[in-house]
Amino acid sequence: MEEERSGIGTRIRHAWNAFVTPSTDPRGSAYSSEVAYGGRPDRARYSITNERSIISSILTRLSIDVASVDIRHVRTDDEDRYLEDVTSGLNNCLTLEANMDQAARHFRQDIAMTLFDHGVAAIVPVDTTLDPGVTGGFDILTMRVGRIVSWMPDRVRVSLYNEAKGRREEIVLEKKYVAIVENPLYSVMNEPNSTLQRLTRKLSLLDAIDDQSASGKLDLIIQLPYVIKSESRRLQAEERRKDIEFQLTGSKYGVAYTDGTEKITQLNRPVENNLLKQIEYLVEMLYGQLGLTAEILNGTADEKAMLNYNNRTIEPIVAAIVDAMKRSFLTKTARTQKQSVMYFRDPFKLLPLSEIAEIADVFARNEILSSNEIRQLIGKKPSKDPNADALRNSNMPQPNGPVPVTTDATPTDAAVTDTTAQPTDTTGVMAQSFDAIDSAIDAAFQGLG
Repeated sequence: MEEERSGIGTRIRHAWNAFVTPSTDPRGSAYSSEVAYGGRPDRARYSITNERSIISSILTRLSIDVASVDIRHVRTDDEDRYLEDVTSGLNNCLTLEANMDQAARHFRQDIAMTLFDHGVAAIVPVDTTLDPGVTGGFDILTMRVGRIVSWMPDRVRVSLYNEAKGRREEIVLEKKYVAIVENPLYSVMNEPNSTLQRLTRKLSLLDAIDDQSASGKLDLIIQLPYVIKSESRRLQAEERRKDIEFQLTGSKYGVAYTDGTEKITQLNRPVENNLLKQIEYLVEMLYGQLGLTAEILNGTADEKAMLNYNNRTIEPIVAAIVDAMKRSFLTKTARTQKQSVMYFRDPFKLLPLSEIAEIADVFARNEILSSNEIRQLIGKKPSKDPNADALRNSNMPQPNGPVPVTTDATPTDAAVTDTTAQPTDTTGVMAQSFDAIDSAIDAAFQGLG
């Protein structure tokens, strides 16, 4: 009983509640006076031209697919194959938490969004164990994605979110420890006269026309039954215009009356143009250049379409990100120690389990891939079994391996054979099989008399 009471007292003394504890925290008054935002200030946002059009849906879909590819700090073997994950701050940023605001997947999506919107993204190590300007043997504790504002011969000015102050700041950093990633599709997406930028301008024009059409203006011309040349006639015409405006705005249904001699002409009739056709043409061209289809965007694409999309669009972008990290964050010594940054995409994500097993079995039986190579494709560690690196069909008897047990279907005592023998070659296995068949035949004839 005393132990239970002491346990309850310990829990009460050390327990913490989110609503109660801050009221007794001496830091509470300090935090209440700090700058706060209604929205998240570090969130990656598209520029105004991309955010207000259908372009944002395309870029968001691409960034989500790029973020779905895992990136790890790994160690490889002598054949540059994945061996194991390296326990490091860099790997923690890539797989768990990049900074106090972003998880690893959100961080990868932030890289892709910045890359698509600005053409270039800077991956900046914010907190490191050692000074990167003094030594290259530092480990990265936190990372963030910044926008490059200006370029210098050996440095870049980066707009980066400062989590200590809660706002973006521009800082100058050396290129050697900043992973600068350029969009492989820069000429399609970011050039001033690229397909994406032309589509953005056309969509802006279409939005302007829609806003003008929905502005509520009537655009009327009133032809009065007299010539307006003198000042008095001009004043009379102005009074007539104001009278019609007052009737239209003051009427419940927007009805006004005119004299029988007056003639009204409406100018806001729809003007025929090919702007919509041009937009449809540019959208189709952009889909082709990016390797996209409408089925990929709405999630109904088949396996072949997704494979083409991943190989032609997603893989070059992820490879550019990984190469930039490998070049900037790994020293020559680390690369000599077989450290690397690799990406892993599950090639069987779109396949049912039955097809995955069948594909792996076909590759192994036809000696196309070894067991370790198949494990490498799905991001698994290689097996230490020496046979796992050999191209062999495990379903066939091996010359120096164990032989499958051969059983006889005839229910006679004479047909029982010795299954404990372990032949050392294929010839012995065949001889044993023929002996068993001969014994079964002899027993059958003896039974017939």
